[in-house]
Amino acid sequence: MPIFVGILARYLGLRFLTAVLIVFAGISVLVTLIAYIEMMRRAADIPNVSVALVAKTSIYSVPQVVERILPFCILIGAMSCYLNLSRRLELVIARSAGVSAWQFVAPALVVAFALGVAATTVYNPVSAILQERSKRFEAELFGHTANAPRHGGTFWISQRTDEGQAIINAVSSRDQGINLNGVSVYTFDTEGRFRQRIEARAAMLEAGAWQFRDARVYALGVLPTRQAEYHLKTSLTPEQVRESFATPETVPFWELPQYIKIADHAGLVAAGYRLQFQKLLARPFLLVAMVLLAAAVSLRFFRFGGIQKMVLSGVAAGFLLYVLSKVTEDLSKAELMHPVAAAWLPVLVGSLTGFVALLYQEDG
Repeated sequence: MPIFVGILARYLGLRFLTAVLIVFAGISVLVTLIAYIEMMRRAADIPNVSVALVAKTSIYSVPQVVERILPFCILIGAMSCYLNLSRRLELVIARSAGVSAWQFVAPALVVAFALGVAATTVYNPVSAILQERSKRFEAELFGHTANAPRHGGTFWISQRTDEGQAIINAVSSRDQGINLNGVSVYTFDTEGRFRQRIEARAAMLEAGAWQFRDARVYALGVLPTRQAEYHLKTSLTPEQVRESFATPETVPFWELPQYIKIADHAGLVAAGYRLQFQKLLARPFLLVAMVLLAAAVSLRFFRFGGIQKMVLSGVAAGFLLYVLSKVTEDLSKAELMHPVAAAWLPVLVGSLTGFVALLYQEDG
C-alpha cells in the first residue's frame, strides 16, 4: 500500500503541475497579445515607429501582469485537474481503493507551495527587472512624441526650499521615482504667491535639484519659454521621493528589506514596501489556500451532477478572496491596517474556508 500511495502521489502531483502550467501558458499568451495590441494602438500615431521597440515594451510588462493572476492559475489548474480525474473515473477507482481526499490534495499542496516559493524568490525578481525595462522602453517610445506632457498624472509630491514651495505631478516614474515622465510643476514664493508653471517631458532627481528635459516655463507677465534643460532647486532626498513616486511592485523581492531599512532610517513609513514584502512571503501559502478551495468544489463524482455549479462556486470563491485581498491592501496603504495583517488575512480566510469545506465533505 505505501508503494501504491507513493506512485499515486507522484502521478497526482504531475497531473496538477501539468494543468497549472497549461493554464499559466495560455493566460500568458493571451495577456501578451492584449498588451501588444494595446501598445500598437497607443503607438499608431508615432511616425516611423519601431515594431521591435513596441514588442519589447509590451512583452516586458507581461510577466508582472501574469504574476498578479498566478493564484487564479493555481485555482483553475487545480479545478481542471480534479474534474478531469473525476470524469475519467480515476477518482472513483482511487477512492474505492481506500485513498482519502487528503491524500488526493496533499501532492497538489506540496507542488503549489514549491511553485509559490519559486515565484517569490526567482520569478518576482525577474518580473520586477523586466517591468522597469518596460517603463524605460515606453518612455523612449512615447517621450519624443509629446510636445506637451499629459496632465492628471497619478504621482504627486510637494517640496519646500528657501525659494518657496513647489508641487510636482508626474504621469509615470522609473527607477523608484528618480526618473519621471510627463511632469508638471507649480511653484510658489515664500509667501505662497504663484510664480510659474513648468511642463517637461521628463525629469531626473540630482543632488539638490531636479533636472527637467524639454521644458516649457510659464511665468506671470512674460511669454512662455522653451528650454532643453531646466533646473529646479530641491531639498528632497531619493528616500523621500521613493515614498511618493516608487511602485513597490517593481522592487525585486531580495531588495525589499534594504528599501525598508533605508526608509526607516529616513524616518519614512514605507507601508507599500512592507506590504509588498509580506505579500511575497505569504504567496506560497496563498497558492496552498487556492488548492484547498479548488479541491473543496472539485472532488465530486461526475455521476452526482452539478458540475457547472461547482465550477462557478470555485470561481466565485477565488474572486471573493481577491476582493478581500484588495480591500486589505488598500487599508494597509491608508495605514488603517498593519501590513502583516493585510497580507496574511486573505491567506488565513482562504485556507480555513477550503479546509473546513473539504473536512465536511470527507468526514461529513
